[in-house]
Order: sequence, then structure tokens, then C-alpha cells
Amino acid sequence: MSITRQTFGKMSDGADVDLYTLTNENGMVVKITNYGGIITSVLVPDADGIPGDVVLGYDDLQGYLEKTPYFGAIIGRYGNRIAGGKFSIDGRTYSLVTNNGPNHLHGGTVGFDKVLWTANTVEREGEVALELSYISKDMEEGYPGKLETRVVYTLTRENEIKIEYFAKTSETTHVNLTNHSYFNLKDGGATPHLDHVMHINADSITPVDATLIPTGVMVPVERTPFDFRTPHPIGERIDAVEEQINYGGGYDHNFVLNGETGELKLAARVVEPSTGRMMEVWTEEPGVQFYTGNFLDGTITGKGGIVYNRRHGFCLETQHYPDSPNKPDFPSTLLRPGEEYHTTTTYKFSVEN
Repeated sequence: MSITRQTFGKMSDGADVDLYTLTNENGMVVKITNYGGIITSVLVPDADGIPGDVVLGYDDLQGYLEKTPYFGAIIGRYGNRIAGGKFSIDGRTYSLVTNNGPNHLHGGTVGFDKVLWTANTVEREGEVALELSYISKDMEEGYPGKLETRVVYTLTRENEIKIEYFAKTSETTHVNLTNHSYFNLKDGGATPHLDHVMHINADSITPVDATLIPTGVMVPVERTPFDFRTPHPIGERIDAVEEQINYGGGYDHNFVLNGETGELKLAARVVEPSTGRMMEVWTEEPGVQFYTGNFLDGTITGKGGIVYNRRHGFCLETQHYPDSPNKPDFPSTLLRPGEEYHTTTTYKFSVEN
């Protein structure tokens, strides 16, 4: 097990950015930069023992600075959308940055994905970790309270990337942190992911309106294209989603996970048949946003000169539900002074036997 640091580039203000490489004894390699807490690379072996990169991204910092659909980044203060960029706490209304049509998305114009985090390396028996910390100022992007945030990425001997999120606030606020990695277990995004076989441990979804804001109800997945309770290829019903809904371009929905919030449970399992690579997602969160790269359009050239086209990468963003601050029936994302926000998600890689 090892963790090393190297220079990754400079931000526009001249600040140095580093890249950390975590390696375990199985040959799994995870690279993370302290700019945005971005996972830039995940190398895992296939069924023949041949390592391959399974996440989309860029070879250098400049790509992430210039144009990125949140590749691999920490998302905060609030992952996903908040309707109208507004919410009320204890009778006071707060206005957030609206950066996705009429709505607030992924923390705003300068969310946690676009800031420089303070990094510390940790080496323990059987694992190595990168601890990132960032202090979000009171009213940053419109959110109340000074938020002290830590995210710990741990690589284990079991080929797991464990992500632990921590936060404390000076004033009551909303927090919903996640990671926005795009996966393609076959070739890192060179070809479509539609043959990947997906299982999602959810009986319901939260349907959305034309601006991708939940309507507030929960609808069973049974007899719909959203039923992944029995594993099947992502592409098998994806066009039916588009035909039925007429917006979104494919899957971009929050799945209501079976099990209790705060309890580590299987959220999803996906297998790429040609390589045998398998990824499991375990989380304490109540939901997972399954997004199929619908807005990738061939205008981004990523690692190794790969052009990322539509449906070449998928995301499994563990989370509380979108627009929870305005949906009192959804699990709450409120964090009050004296409380600690703490949640864990694990991505575990293996090969299907």
C-alpha cells in the first residue's frame, strides 16, 4: 500500500495543485487531485488481470479548469437540484445561485468541485487514505453558515474506494454531499456503456418535471423502464425512458433505495460482460442518482485523446433526494449547529466469476 504526491498544475490565481496516487498490493491505482477533490483515474484489473482505467476525465489540470461536466468531483454544498434556487429555514428564505435554468445545481457556479482543498495523507495497516478539508464561508453561493467540511478517500486491500463525508456548521443550513465520477468499466469512456448490466436496489423513483425537479411523489419502478431490481443491460430500456418522458435524454433520476438511511446497504451492482469487471456501490444515503451521460455530446476530448460522446459514461451519485429542502416529505438535509454530518459511500471493484 502506498500514497504519493506530485505536481498537477496551477490554478488561474497561481495556486499549486497536487495529484495524489493511491496504490494497493492488488495493482489497483486511484488518482485524486486536491482541486475539487476530483478522482482523475481508477485503474482496476479485468478478468485476465489486465488493468484499465474505468473513469472519465482529463490527463491534466487544464481540462478540469476549462470545461468539465463535474468529472470525478466532490459535489457540495448540495448535490443535485434545488428548485428555483430557493429554500426557507425557520421562516427565512435564502436565494442561491441559479446555474441550471431556473434551478440551483451541484452547489452553484463555484461549488466544492471548483475549489482547492487542503490535503493530508494517511497510511494505516491495510489501507491508505487522502483527507481533504475545506471551509465554506457563510453565504457562499447563498448558503447560510460557515461549513467546515472534510472528505476522506480510502483505498483498501479489498479494492474498495471508501468515501467518508463530514461537515459542521455555524448556522442551520442544508448539506448533501456526493461524488460525481463517470464510469465505464469497459474502456474508460471510449465506447457506449449500454451493454453494462445494472442492478439498482430500489423499488421506487422520484419522478421529475421538465426541469428535472422531483414532483414530490414516489412512484414504483415495477413495469417501468426504471426497474433494475433484476439485472439487465443499461441500454435495454433506455430509449423507452426518453420516449415516455421526452426530456432528460435517458436515465437521470433519483432511485429510492431499499433499506434505512444511515445504514450501509447495497445501492447498485454493475457488470461489464466483455472484461468481467464488476462494481458495487454501498451507501448510507437514502438515494442514488443514476445518470447515463445524456449531455455528453462529443465536444469533450478526455484522457488519451478519447472523445466522450453521449452515453459513454454513467454516474451513480449517492445522495439525499433532489430538492429535499423544498419537499418536507423527503428525508431532511438540514444540519444545525452542534450536529455533525457524516455519511459513507463505498465503491468496490472485482471481477465476476
